[in-house]
Amino acid sequence: MTKSTQKPTLNVLFLASEAAPLVKVGGLGDVAGSLPPALRRLQPPLWSGPQLDVRLVLPFHEEIKLKVREPRFVASFLVDHPGEDLPAKAFLTDVNGLPVYLIEGPPILPDMPVYSSDAALDGEKYVFFSLAVLEMLKHLDWQPDILHANDWHTAASLYALQIRQKDQPEFQKIRKVLSIHNLPFMGKDAEEAMIKYGIPRSKDKRLPKWATLFPLPLGLLAADRIIAVSPGYAREILTPEFGCGLQDFLKTRRSSITGILNGLDQDSWNPQTDPALIERYSIETLEKRSLNKKTLQEDLSLPVESDTPLLIIISRLDQQKGIDIAIAGLRQMANRNWQLVLLGTGDPLLESDCRSLEAEFPDRVRAIIRFDAGFARRMYASGDVLLMPSRYEPCGLAQMIAMRYGCVPLARATGGLRDTIQDQDDPAQSTGFLFEEASPQAFAQALERALILYPNTEIWRMIQRNGMQQDFSWEKSAIEYAKIYLELAEQTK
Repeated sequence: MTKSTQKPTLNVLFLASEAAPLVKVGGLGDVAGSLPPALRRLQPPLWSGPQLDVRLVLPFHEEIKLKVREPRFVASFLVDHPGEDLPAKAFLTDVNGLPVYLIEGPPILPDMPVYSSDAALDGEKYVFFSLAVLEMLKHLDWQPDILHANDWHTAASLYALQIRQKDQPEFQKIRKVLSIHNLPFMGKDAEEAMIKYGIPRSKDKRLPKWATLFPLPLGLLAADRIIAVSPGYAREILTPEFGCGLQDFLKTRRSSITGILNGLDQDSWNPQTDPALIERYSIETLEKRSLNKKTLQEDLSLPVESDTPLLIIISRLDQQKGIDIAIAGLRQMANRNWQLVLLGTGDPLLESDCRSLEAEFPDRVRAIIRFDAGFARRMYASGDVLLMPSRYEPCGLAQMIAMRYGCVPLARATGGLRDTIQDQDDPAQSTGFLFEEASPQAFAQALERALILYPNTEIWRMIQRNGMQQDFSWEKSAIEYAKIYLELAEQTK
């Protein structure tokens, strides 16, 4: 740990491909934008350890350049590249007190989105970025005790660091942490870039041969600690169903794997202050919530019926999210009383299925095929039941938001959904509804339970209030991360 005349400081460099508010595409953007500031805020009595100087590093995406007009130049350097080394530059900006390094270089192309439709271009961009971070460290007057990478996009940095630690003294005390947000995405299309940048194939016999040059498996191999984004997902990745062919290797690393639930920005997601809502409310004024539902029904030309359960889906439309399970299950429940509002984009076939469902049930289904963050907030404040029939869900954020807004989640019992939703024999002790099998039948049975309970206003209000009282703050999760950082730093003494 870095010495100080006052309280000792533990330095952490957090690597990510995206981070709100600078750039956000998916859930990783929420985590990378919220966890580093939460770590920096830790203090007594909740945290008695060293002060955490957490900094973030991102590729200098074009979208960020539109928001950060005058970043401070930090350094120019070269990134090893057979034939001709590539130039890179690092800049520094401040986001609400969080230092953020931004790296640019030829593979981080102008006008290129965060995630390209050309997987090979993404592969080169993120391999370059991962190596550039290590070169940048040689030019800073600040050095990390912990290098914390996220997903395949930055995992190569840990493997490259492990190689450099053998003969570069300045790197030897840095501990390595890797968070898994979505195991199936391993960076397989980065294999050519790994070769191009001189990164050697792993000879470790524990890795399947096909994985010996993929960034994520190599990061998992090199990491001192592996963090899955929920305790449930930490267990699931050790199984054939969810391990993506790495389950046997991951079992050899079992003692290094921890599950820590992602948090929720409870200031941003707050029905008492959310400017997107027609009517703001709290757990004490829950009766005010009904105006949001009424207005949404009116705006979408749905029958304005307070006693009809309003189901909502707010999701990326793909197979992982089980949207097809929900559509088939709802067709099975056609004789029951419900309305559905669906918001999302994704797989064109699933988009078409959603539109077909609306055509079949024009008096009670609205399929809104677009991304609309503000409208999503209105849906959370209006819906009675959030549907999350995911085939797998490493953590999930929507169910936490829904509970915060008094919308009751109904989800498959997998990953972070099982960890965050309580489905008890006594409904008055529950926060939602879970089903085990990823099938329309199991989904429909869970929905039937919800529809039977919905008319019981007293019980339903208890379920809503139970959910609204859950503490999903980043503060709780940040302490768990800080403990791991401190444990690793102590090992270097």
